[in-house]
Amino acid sequence: MKKLNVALMAGGNSSEREVALGSARLVYDAFDRNKYNVFMIDVNGRHWSCEGAGGRKVEVDKTDFSIPAGDDRIVLDYAFVMIHGTPGEDGKLQGYFEMMDIPYSTSGFVSSVETFDKTLCKRVVSEIEGLSLAREIVIRSVDDVDTEAVVSSLGLPVFVKPNASGSSCGVTKVKTAAELKPAVEKAFTESDTVLVEEFVQGREFGCGVLLTSSEAQALPVTEIVAHKEFFDYEAKYTAGMSDEITPADIPSELATRMQALAVKAARACRCRGLVRVDFIVDGAENIYMIEINSIPGMSAGSIVPKQLRSAGIELGDVIDRIIADTLCRH
Repeated sequence: MKKLNVALMAGGNSSEREVALGSARLVYDAFDRNKYNVFMIDVNGRHWSCEGAGGRKVEVDKTDFSIPAGDDRIVLDYAFVMIHGTPGEDGKLQGYFEMMDIPYSTSGFVSSVETFDKTLCKRVVSEIEGLSLAREIVIRSVDDVDTEAVVSSLGLPVFVKPNASGSSCGVTKVKTAAELKPAVEKAFTESDTVLVEEFVQGREFGCGVLLTSSEAQALPVTEIVAHKEFFDYEAKYTAGMSDEITPADIPSELATRMQALAVKAARACRCRGLVRVDFIVDGAENIYMIEINSIPGMSAGSIVPKQLRSAGIELGDVIDRIIADTLCRH
């Protein structure tokens, strides 16, 4: 059987670029080389490059999704997208692959747009029974920030976050009214829409879900204990700044409820492949959804690889299942 030429899409154009490159390296090593020829494609703006013979960088031909190889070319059969942020999670790459009729590993174009836009995602999942959502105010770049109205409506503290971004880039926990406008300005550096969300006191969790045409398998739940005020970029990616307890030390009933809600939220947004749903659980065990990560971190220290190991699932098997499912549907 002919090996599949797989393009592992890496890097990207957002603040999450270095994290995405780390994720891609772990996934690259997990591919079964008896089944796949894997080509790491570094997406950096308009330049999509691959390391060719002698370590020389060659540009991907986007007109037919191929790589020059001497006098010949290698046509890429499949795209495994491992880019956090733009253009991997916001639907841009998915739109290209759909126009080119190239099968790919992630949620579709519309689903990617929905999950990347936090407030839109909350609207999509708002009818799910048993799932709570924090109250919010959306601020666009043309809006004036009415500090008094925000504090009156949501109280303090609040979280200010970019509406379309990841890895907690541009997120601030605002404790005083004076801090609100600077936090909004910071969030605008990551997104043209900003979300001000009420603070929910509780414990933070993440739950991976593997979705194919025939199944939706929830992974063990992880509790995230940040050694800072919240699970910001530094806490996520600096060794010793957080504990990610997998499986979470919680009653089985609560874990089961969270897993079921993760599956329902992912299905409501028509997700495919491997995703992660993040939650806050308050003191009364109300489960609040924070967001859906359609391409979760996959570096050695990331949450989903820990959940796969806890469940006894090999990453290579997950890759096989995702690719097989995509090709069956294509």
